[in-house]
Amino acid sequence: MEAGKLDRRVQFRRSFPRDDGFQPVETWDSHGTPVWAAKRDVSDRERMAAQEVSATITTRFQVRWSSFTAGITPKDRLTCEGVEYDITGIKEIGRRDALEITASARADQ
Repeated sequence: MEAGKLDRRVQFRRSFPRDDGFQPVETWDSHGTPVWAAKRDVSDRERMAAQEVSATITTRFQVRWSSFTAGITPKDRLTCEGVEYDITGIKEIGRRDALEITASARADQ
């Protein structure tokens, strides 16, 4: 992977249960330090349900393989340029060369 293509900073986020005094509440906190990534939008769609129109965009991010990025799972999220993405898939590129992360976000945020 060429370093010049890694032109975006992404921050991974992980869910941690917190007790708000009444019940456990899921909160999302930053996980690790931001990493360099390549970003490529692959599809978008709109749908209408219950009188509401929602739009989503699917994006693929490539990050260098490291012991930290290898620990990222689809239960995590990532943030890039103020947009929070739900991770839908992760695959290894090469032998510990890079990871391709497929993620989706609401386009109407």
